[in-house]
Amino acid sequence: MHQHLRRICLLLVMTSSLGTSSALAADAGHGADLAKRWCASCHVVANGQAAASADVPSFASVARRPEFSSEKLAFFLLDPHPKMPNFPLSRSEAGDIAAYIGSLRP
Repeated sequence: MHQHLRRICLLLVMTSSLGTSSALAADAGHGADLAKRWCASCHVVANGQAAASADVPSFASVARRPEFSSEKLAFFLLDPHPKMPNFPLSRSEAGDIAAYIGSLRP
């Protein structure tokens, strides 16, 4: 429960400081480059990628989730769960990766 409240507080703080234009400012192309460099060892990040860990979702499957939100994903990337490596992402990098994943929505 404490972790859940922490994420909600982080979401509220980030939303109020970034405003609604943060998704518009994100660079999906840069996010694709970052994902290929940092995320592809575990996740399938692009079509045609041959290998990834079997127990983690592909970026396309994350994008297809009904509850998907680029903003929420960006905040999640800033405070990753224990199974994820601790990449020191900036707010803009997290937003770019989330925008890239959002671009994979059908």
